Amino acid sequence: MNDCQKLLADYVARGSEPAFCELVTRYVNLVCSTANRLVGGDAHLAQDVAQTVFMDLARKAHTLSPDVMLGGWLHRDTCFVASHLMRAERRRQIRERQAVTMSDMQDHSEENLARVRPVLDEAINQLGAEDRAVILLRFFEQRTLRAVGDALGSTEHAAQKRISRALEKLRGLLKHRGVALSSVALGTVLASEAVTAAPAGLAVSFSSTALVAASAGTETAFTALKFMAATKLKIAIVSAVVIASVLCPLLVQRQAQARWRDQDQLLRQQKEQMAQLDAENQRLKNLTAQSDDSSRRAQLAELHKLRQEAELLRSKTKDVNALRAENRRMRTAVTPAQLTPLQVRELNWAKAEGARGWARAFIAYAQANQGRLPNSFAQAEAFWPEDVRQGTGVTADDFEMLYQGTLDSLTNQSPDLEVILFREKNLWPLSNAYGRVKMGRYDALANGSAQYGSVPEGTPDQSFSDYETSHMASPDSP
Repeated sequence: MNDCQKLLADYVARGSEPAFCELVTRYVNLVCSTANRLVGGDAHLAQDVAQTVFMDLARKAHTLSPDVMLGGWLHRDTCFVASHLMRAERRRQIRERQAVTMSDMQDHSEENLARVRPVLDEAINQLGAEDRAVILLRFFEQRTLRAVGDALGSTEHAAQKRISRALEKLRGLLKHRGVALSSVALGTVLASEAVTAAPAGLAVSFSSTALVAASAGTETAFTALKFMAATKLKIAIVSAVVIASVLCPLLVQRQAQARWRDQDQLLRQQKEQMAQLDAENQRLKNLTAQSDDSSRRAQLAELHKLRQEAELLRSKTKDVNALRAENRRMRTAVTPAQLTPLQVRELNWAKAEGARGWARAFIAYAQANQGRLPNSFAQAEAFWPEDVRQGTGVTADDFEMLYQGTLDSLTNQSPDLEVILFREKNLWPLSNAYGRVKMGRYDALANGSAQYGSVPEGTPDQSFSDYETSHMASPDSP
């Protein structure tokens, strides 16, 4: 058994950190050189690959054979990690190029905007129930994203995602009908033309007619018709009497008196019918008042329930905020002396992955918003990669933003996009394979990578400040 195999056995048997550090020291040149060739000379990517390889060694050491040729195993693992990383990078670049190509091919002509009107509602009806609901809430009922989220029982960010997916499905249905629009253009059409203003006074007319029809009922409506018929009959009789009295007053006098008696009787009947209508109307008013009282009581009960739920949510939010504050306090309270070298390396990996994840989320947000970077971490949270979101434990509270503007402006200032978008708020220690401790922090760059800037402990930080100053860019002018 050679020296390296003895060191590996010592680490597996007793968890000896000095033995593991000695192994890293012996093989760091081999791994870094191999990684640098495989990633095409990118020093940052090569360091990421090497770090991952040694983390694999720490995790899988107990599974290796005692007679393993450690150099060969590290070389194969370096090739595997680098290959996986480069494949992921190529897939990302392909997706970005496809997205740009599809955006350039969209037809936003006035002809398509005019052709969408007659087939829009038919396409909406072919959507699923949930997709149709979010389209109607957002564009037809013209509710805010927060109101849509409340109606669906979710958050504002979740509502925005569901609206985007529904717009994409609706765009596909319209495309089958010969209308080619992007999701953005379709959203603009829905926002401007889905609902237009009705003529003034039409709502009052509709509501009055509907309420009368609902409150009258079949029997009462029949009574009203008889009353109207009787009134017309009265007018006809009076007209006939007047004409007859003019033409032959003497001949028709008795007949006129008889008709007036009939008219009086008819008027009495009309008064009785009016009294019945008034009684029916009063009864309906009483029923309406009772219904309004029960409705108000139900609304008050629902309001009380909602207030109780809101108070419970507020208390839970306070508990969550308190836990987050305690977590931050505990993390900042840990001193370098309390961390083992292996714990420092694990923390370094988590911070590096978290910084790169946020940087890629910023870039993805900019690609979805005409190149403009987010103004806050909350805007970019929806673009977090799922594989980074789990396991790092790094949150937006650990960073501070240094640049707000557009990617195009950064390209003009720094073609390689090595401009700091945000950085860690606090300095923290990192020890290398030789046991030397450096103080520094991670900076997230506009090219999607993360750079650790540091100076050895106990030395002036002038070089550290110079590095950050040279990698900062001024924000876009309004």
